[in-house]
Amino acid sequence: MNIAIIGASGNVGSRILDEALRRGHSVVAIARDAARLPERAGVTARSADVKDGAALAAAIRGADAVVSSGRFASYTAADLLPALKQAGVKRLAVVGGAGSLEIAPGKALIDTPEFPAEYKPEASAGRDFLNELRAVGDIDWTFLSPSALFVAGERTGKFRLGNDQLLAGDDGKSWISYEDYAIALLDELEQPRHVRARFTVGY
Repeated sequence: MNIAIIGASGNVGSRILDEALRRGHSVVAIARDAARLPERAGVTARSADVKDGAALAAAIRGADAVVSSGRFASYTAADLLPALKQAGVKRLAVVGGAGSLEIAPGKALIDTPEFPAEYKPEASAGRDFLNELRAVGDIDWTFLSPSALFVAGERTGKFRLGNDQLLAGDDGKSWISYEDYAIALLDELEQPRHVRARFTVGY
């Protein structure tokens, strides 16, 4: 596949790029400043801002799928989707957040008193992004939420998948490494099982 990754220089985007190359895919790495991206075999670096629809459409044209791994505070689904349609790209995978996952029926993690105030703006924007996608019928989107703790770690390939409920281990810890998250996202692109849906990954 030819996969375009928005935010390819970030913590998550760089792991998704690594995983895509590991599997033999070609990658268009998109950043506001492509000069920040190191030259690598199989990677084409392009500069584009998501809010510049024409530039983004030009950057992703020809891709089989687009991965959005930028901050939700930086752009909305309404900023992103027109460029996909203009470029003729039907498949979108979004690096989601955990805040909108349910900890009980109808109760999201972000709405609990314990949710850190400093993370609320980004988590709230992520929930809005997901809700915008749920109203879209002409793009094959997938929104992959990580577990509550999303950190650098090991690539183990051993994890669980869920739908809208926060996953936690027997010890009560809810977490996933960037590296294993990238595996779950590439698995979904290669063998779609959650089209026009959200799912989650955790240990």
